[in-house]
Amino acid sequence: MSVFGPELAQEIAPLLRGLTFDGKKGLIIHQTEGKSVALNLGPVAEGDSIEETVKVWKEKLDTFASRHHLYPAVIGFDDPALQFGLGTNYDEAVRAEGVSMVVGLEPSFTRDDVVRDSVAIVTGGAQGFGEGIVRSLVEYGAFVWIADMNVTGAQALADELNYEACITVAKAVQVNVTSEESVKAMMDTVVAECGGVDLFISNAGVLRSGSVKTMALKDFQFVTDVDYTGFFICTKFCAPVMALQNVPSRAYYSDIITISSKSGLEGSNKNGAYAGAKFGTIGLTQSFALELIEDNIKVNAVCPGNFLDGPLWSDPEKGLFVQYLAAGKVAGAKTVEDVRRSYESKVPMGRGCNTLDVIKAILYIVEQTYETGQAVPVTGGQVMLN
Repeated sequence: MSVFGPELAQEIAPLLRGLTFDGKKGLIIHQTEGKSVALNLGPVAEGDSIEETVKVWKEKLDTFASRHHLYPAVIGFDDPALQFGLGTNYDEAVRAEGVSMVVGLEPSFTRDDVVRDSVAIVTGGAQGFGEGIVRSLVEYGAFVWIADMNVTGAQALADELNYEACITVAKAVQVNVTSEESVKAMMDTVVAECGGVDLFISNAGVLRSGSVKTMALKDFQFVTDVDYTGFFICTKFCAPVMALQNVPSRAYYSDIITISSKSGLEGSNKNGAYAGAKFGTIGLTQSFALELIEDNIKVNAVCPGNFLDGPLWSDPEKGLFVQYLAAGKVAGAKTVEDVRRSYESKVPMGRGCNTLDVIKAILYIVEQTYETGQAVPVTGGQVMLN
């Protein structure tokens, strides 16, 4: 094991992880007791000999060690695992506890494999669109951090997914996206346990509807803080980790995706706080994309139509159907069903957006390495780009 202090490990782990980003992926690093880093890289490539495997990783680790003023790695091979030690001097490297590294994961080329073996974070992942995104990413082979203020719900979802998979495929982490301290702590946890992140989905969002004539400032600011400022804070602390991962190879793209809305593409009556925040996230998306592409970080937005079956819309007490009925937003509507039918009738495809629609857009964005700064509509034709 590599022997570092916990603060240094926050920088070392993404760099170590980045050593594998030469067109392959699959490295997950686990830090234990605040000082050691373990690496797991997936199955050994068929046909690779022990000698070839040791040679490849000796070169990688020697290069890394010299670049960061560490003593060259001491490497041995004990089938089926590669062992290595890395430290600030020879004795430390020799004493380092052996770490199992399984090497040679082949690159993926199909849409079904585009996020396989990736580390993903989904904010607001315990419910609604976020829960659906988490479930889909796990199904497609990603290791997913379910980040939510509702850590109890996040843990329950992780427990369910891990039980179904019979291995650990998801973990819960508490986060308040409006707090820099909370987001930093989330990223520190992910880096400590997995070494970095490949896909960050900024999904956490809230909605408060109301007329500009009467809406309380605190409600307007609440929506802005979560939906707009939260995306800024998450990107601020995620981007440096992704940048460190890319230092060794300069050959790997990572992705930050914000879940915006069709209301980020056109105005929304009596819904200005939400629409304004979502318009703003697209401005941030384009700006961050221009800045972060130098680190091979793509930044894009997905703009779903209305998720009519989710709790945001269908919750019987706080859902938007109830809110919009009370606010008189739909002329002539007397029941919640009237409001729903009104919104379905606005979609050329005749239904609301669902999680599968959104995950297809996410997979497209990750797979497409020649696009950044885009806002991808997933609206059933309700909103069309000019």
